[in-house]
Amino acid sequence: MEFKPAKKLGFGLMRLPQNDKNNSADVDVEQVKKMVDLFLERGFTYFDTALMYNGFASEAVVKEALTDRYPRESFTLATKLHAGFFNSFEERDTVFEGQLKKTGVEYFDYYLLHGIEASMLGKYEKFDCFNWLLEKKAAGLVRHAGFSFHDTPEVLERLLTDYPEMEFVQLQINYLDWESEWIRSRECYEVAERHGKSVIVMEPVKGGTLANLPEAAAKLFTGRDPSASLPSWAIRFAASLPNVMVVLSGMSTLAQMNDNTAFMSDFRPLTQEERELCFKAAEIINAQIAIPCTACHYCTEGCPQHICIPEYFSIYNEDMRENLEEKGWTINFSNYQILASKFGKASDCVECGQCEGVCPQHLPIIDRLKDVAKHYE
Repeated sequence: MEFKPAKKLGFGLMRLPQNDKNNSADVDVEQVKKMVDLFLERGFTYFDTALMYNGFASEAVVKEALTDRYPRESFTLATKLHAGFFNSFEERDTVFEGQLKKTGVEYFDYYLLHGIEASMLGKYEKFDCFNWLLEKKAAGLVRHAGFSFHDTPEVLERLLTDYPEMEFVQLQINYLDWESEWIRSRECYEVAERHGKSVIVMEPVKGGTLANLPEAAAKLFTGRDPSASLPSWAIRFAASLPNVMVVLSGMSTLAQMNDNTAFMSDFRPLTQEERELCFKAAEIINAQIAIPCTACHYCTEGCPQHICIPEYFSIYNEDMRENLEEKGWTINFSNYQILASKFGKASDCVECGQCEGVCPQHLPIIDRLKDVAKHYE
C-alpha cells in the first residue's frame, strides 16, 4: 500500500472559491471542478478536507467535484475528526459515518485527529480517539492514521512517544513561522523527524500572507527570479524539507491552481542560498505585520456577534504598513464600514473567549479586536 503521494503538492479544500463572499458555504462548485480537473491532469492526487471547512460544505463539494467524477483509485482523500463535534464514544462514529456518506467514499486514505493542542488533547484521550482511529484502520475504513497539530514541540514529543502507531503528523510550516516563538515550526518539524514520522505541511503561504509581501521583501524574490510567483517560494520552502511528504495549498482560484501545479510538476528544491533569501524576507515581514492571522476562520464559526475577525485583521494589517501620519486616511476605513454593515463591528465583541479557544495561532483576539475598533471606529 503506497503511503506517500508521488508528487508533493496537495489540494487543501479549506478556502474554496465562493459565489457569495459573505457566505463561505456557497461554494462555486463549477470552478472547483475545473481546479480538480487540472490538479489530476498534472499528476497530483492528494485532497485534504475537514468537517467544518467552508462553512461545513467542503466535504459535500468533494463528492460533487471529485468522487462522483473520478475513479476511487485515481486520488487520495484526507479528512479529520475535530474535538468540537463529538461528546461521546458513539458520536465519534456518527461523525465518521457521516463523513463517509458526505464525501461519497467507502474509506479514507488519510484520517487525522484534527488540530491537536494541549487544551483539547484531554478530550481526544478521554474518548480513546487514538485507538479508535487505529480500529478504523484495522477495519479498512482508513488507510493511514495521523493527526494535525498546533502546540509546542514538547507536547508533540509526548504525543509521538505515547502513540507511536501514528504514521504522520500535519504541521504548520512556512518560512515566516520557522523560528517563530509562538508556532515553533522548525522545532516541531525536528521532533517529527526524530520520531521518523512523515510530515504534511499546512499553511505554507500562511493564509495568503506570503503571497502579498511588503515591497522590500517581494523585491528579494523578484530580483532573484522575476518569473517565479511569490507563493511559489513559500511552497517550495516547505516542500524542500526532506521529511515532508506533501504540502497543502488552500487554492481559491483556477489561476492559483495553474501556478502551483506548474512549478510543483517539476519540483526543484531550494538551494541553501535561496533558503537564506526566505529568512531575509521573513525578517522584513515580521517587522511590519501587526496581527499574524492566517484567515482560517475557525474563530468566526461560533462568534455570537458574527464578527468577521480575519477580514478585520487583514485590513488592519494593511493599514499598519502604511504611513498613516502622512496619509491620514486609507480605503480600508471605507472597507471597514462596508464589512461592519454586514457583520458585527470589532467593538461588538463581548469577550466570551470562544475565538481564542479555537485559534490555531493562539492569538489574543479580544485585545486585537480592541485595537481594530480603536483604529476604525
